[in-house]
Amino acid sequence: MDNVNAEELVREIKAYIAANLPLSEYTDEELEEKIERLVDERLSGQYCSIDKRVNIVKQIFSSIRGFGILDVIMNDDDITEIMVNGPKNIFIEKKGVLQKLDQEFESERRLEDIIQRIVGLAGREVNQANPIVDTRLPDGSRVNVVLPPIALCGPTVTIRKFSKTPMTIERLIAYGSLTQEIADVLEILVKSKYNIFICGGTGSGKTTFLNALSNYIPKNERIITIEDSAELQITGVENLVSMETRNANAAGAGEITIRDLIKSSLRMRPERIVVGEVRGGEALDMLQAMNTGHPVRASYRQYFLFSHMIIKQRMNVGNLGENVCLSMQNIYRQVLLPV
Repeated sequence: MDNVNAEELVREIKAYIAANLPLSEYTDEELEEKIERLVDERLSGQYCSIDKRVNIVKQIFSSIRGFGILDVIMNDDDITEIMVNGPKNIFIEKKGVLQKLDQEFESERRLEDIIQRIVGLAGREVNQANPIVDTRLPDGSRVNVVLPPIALCGPTVTIRKFSKTPMTIERLIAYGSLTQEIADVLEILVKSKYNIFICGGTGSGKTTFLNALSNYIPKNERIITIEDSAELQITGVENLVSMETRNANAAGAGEITIRDLIKSSLRMRPERIVVGEVRGGEALDMLQAMNTGHPVRASYRQYFLFSHMIIKQRMNVGNLGENVCLSMQNIYRQVLLPV
């Protein structure tokens, strides 16, 4: 019978490694082999299933070189959202149901170390001077981080996982999300280079639908994608340039916004421009890009139509950037001319 206390064994081996091994001198492969030997030594003479041994080795390795308990959670394909509200509270969305896990991080310091590792993978920076950051994991998962003192409950991490299999229009039809007739109309609109806005609330599937819609783009065209953090999965296009924004550094310099990237993309000979999100002053730049003859695809985080979006932005001029003021007549001209 398997009587091994996995949690206690993990703690013991981690403590031994921290006290006795020069970790900077070990490659990932060498460290994993060393952990396997230590586990075998500690379990000598005890029965422990192969699956449990493998899981113990993974836990120890991921706590040192990976994302700790997040690695185990991320490997579950049924989990679509991970919410960390400080080191003691971890929530997940699994098969559409929100639930709290009985796991927790060792300490707030350990959680902060994992956050810095996640952010560093994408070349971003988060600290007390810049406590909010949007980034991504190597597999494309979207990550939002908020640090204290903004987050009162401790370091907060929200991870949105995306399916390993890119969404297609055919799958949407099979799920009943679209009809074949609507799919045929969408194909005509994309291939005819119409300007398209995808609107919806948080978690409604804007990015997923945009990925599916991109399959209709001819493979011989030059496409520029612009995002806060790279999430789009456009496949089969060789002439593809993907760009993402950058936050300001600790000195307040070096920020690259969506507006900056849209303006730059117009000088890159694009045949199509795909913008991940439109939430502020970049709305005006997109309208101007449309009027220069560049087809634009974009997702927008609200429930109203595109023309209504422009009207609401007009009411809150700050969202369109400083010193921008358009008359209602000019707004409608900007909206209607590209159609």
